[in-house]
Amino acid sequence: MPDAQAPGSADLLIEHGTVITLDGARRVIEDGAVVIAGGRIVAVGSSAEITSRWRARKVINALRKAVLPGLIDCHAHAGHGLIKSMGGGDGAAWMAACETIYTTGSDAEFWYAEARLAALERLRCGTTTGVCLFGGGDNIMRVDDPVYATRHCDAISEIGTRSFLAVGPSRPPGPRTYASWSGEQRSVREVSFAQMFDCCEEIIRSQHGRAGGRVNICVALPVYHPEHTPQQLPYADVFRSQARQYRDLARRHALRFTQDGHCSGSLRWAHEEFGLLGESAFMSHSIDLTAEDIAACVATGTCIVHNPSAIMSIRGRCPVPELLDAGVTVALGSDGIAPDRSYDMFRHMFQCMHYHRRHFRDAGVLPHGKVLEMVTIDAARTLGLEHEIGSIETGKKADIILVDLFKPHLMPLNMPVYRVTAFANGADVCTTIVDGKVLMEDGKVHTVDETEVMERAQHATERMLERTGLRHLLDAPPTLWRATRF
Repeated sequence: MPDAQAPGSADLLIEHGTVITLDGARRVIEDGAVVIAGGRIVAVGSSAEITSRWRARKVINALRKAVLPGLIDCHAHAGHGLIKSMGGGDGAAWMAACETIYTTGSDAEFWYAEARLAALERLRCGTTTGVCLFGGGDNIMRVDDPVYATRHCDAISEIGTRSFLAVGPSRPPGPRTYASWSGEQRSVREVSFAQMFDCCEEIIRSQHGRAGGRVNICVALPVYHPEHTPQQLPYADVFRSQARQYRDLARRHALRFTQDGHCSGSLRWAHEEFGLLGESAFMSHSIDLTAEDIAACVATGTCIVHNPSAIMSIRGRCPVPELLDAGVTVALGSDGIAPDRSYDMFRHMFQCMHYHRRHFRDAGVLPHGKVLEMVTIDAARTLGLEHEIGSIETGKKADIILVDLFKPHLMPLNMPVYRVTAFANGADVCTTIVDGKVLMEDGKVHTVDETEVMERAQHATERMLERTGLRHLLDAPPTLWRATRF
């Protein structure tokens, strides 16, 4: 440790901020400072202490700003960024559009342009790490050719954020029809489950650990339960075979495992019938869980991802306080970014608090600090990265954001944990740092031309709409105005 006579040398010094560390003691340091060298945090403390011992090539004055660990979004969907609002409230039409676009209406440029747009939004909102299932709707994944995932990962590498891309098979029946595009020439082929598996394995081999470890792959599998998905009963043997294959794939490559859409009884079933639960598993939505579901999570160390702004959280409730009281790690996810959500994790923290307080008719449920843990240190634990990110502590990777507190809606300058969880939004993030690299400073993104990213995303959307014939889903429904329901 450098002494007072010989100041240490660092790459970056953040000083005079309100540092909300999320460390073991949950310290909040007024007039605090953070020192970064080699992409990692090397010192945290008061500004007076730190500045007397360290010098840095770059200094950021964080006066009147909160300094936080980068936020983590543990469940979202690649592709969704270019299909927001389609169908205008018609959920069935939107789901059908997902299937069409993700299998036959998208090219590699679509996935690249969408990933850049999504990562840019996350960067601007202070979400430094995100999970994206490689597709959506009813588990329709773009796993016919590794090129699509490669282009997604190219985009993440370029923007500079940290990401987990979840790959796995599309939901049965199979084979599935996929189409590739060369200019306006469309080539169609049938893709079997065996080919999907080979594609997923190639994506893991070629993409996992890219960009100095910022780009990672995890394994996903559609949820199956005989009561909740009775139409899938004829494929019970397929699900059983896939559970074994993809569980083994995840273990062989030491990857996290996830599923999208658990509900009452399905977690117990996944554990007892398929052996899918475990310390490397994180399961999303998880609404209306039974006591047996919760017990299975406790027994196996399985983590839960709660998506308070999602449609499934309208249809049922993830019992977050009950899970936490039982000792289960719960993280938050955006379920972004379509049909009607965002990557703004401040929004989802606020939604989470009020959602469960309304359920219990108790304003004391889910304190502000707890929900902040759910998008930082608890989310890092969900991804197996609690020793690397999720808090501002010496030795951890420098994923850090600054939130400008000197704004009318965030004044007065007191009670900073309450300010950032109840009053702040993604637009209040002014600086975003990942791996010690300043990606955005004072609202200016350094890694890409934002205008070019947005224009390219618009162009990719227009091409997709022409190819799929789905432009009519952008029309406003007749019930948009003067009606109580879509």
